[in-house]
Amino acid sequence: MTVETKLISREISDLLWKEGRTLATAESCTAGNLAAAITAVPGSSHYYKGGVVAYANQVKENLLRVNTQTIEACGVVSEETVCEMVRGAMETLNTDYALATSGVAGPGGGTPAIPVGTIWLAAGSRSKIVTMKIEGDDGRDHNIAKATSSALRLLCDLLKEEQNQD
Repeated sequence: MTVETKLISREISDLLWKEGRTLATAESCTAGNLAAAITAVPGSSHYYKGGVVAYANQVKENLLRVNTQTIEACGVVSEETVCEMVRGAMETLNTDYALATSGVAGPGGGTPAIPVGTIWLAAGSRSKIVTMKIEGDDGRDHNIAKATSSALRLLCDLLKEEQNQD
C-alpha cells in the first residue's frame, strides 16, 4: 500500500467517522485492495460494513444486482456497470456510501475496444454517484494500485462535497 493510499484512507476515515456514515465496496479488478486500504485504518469497523469481490458476472448480477442487460449492452468494464455496482453494494450491505471498480488490470484480457489498463471507478451515496475512467497500461500491479488510490480519492472528494452541503 502506498503512502498516498494510506493518507487518503485516513482522511476517508475521519470524514465517515465524523458524519456517522457507513461504507461498502464492490470490487472486480482491484480484488479486495480497496477493502484492505480502508480496513488498514484503526477503527474502520465503525463505518466499513464489508465488500464483495465480484470477478464473475454472476456475482455482479446476483449479489450486486447489476442488470444482465447492462452488461450485455455496455460491457462489464463500463460506467453503467460500476454505477449499478455502487447501488447494489449500498443496497446489499445497507450502507450510506459505496465504491466500485471494474476493469482490465492485465497483463491479458484486453481488447481493441477495451485495452489493458482501462478501469472504471465509481463512488456514490444514495443521492449521487461520481465516476472516473482510467486508461493506460503501466503493468498489472501499478494498474491496480492506481485504480485503488484513484477510487479512494474519488470517494474522499464526494464525502467532502456532501459534507459541505450539509
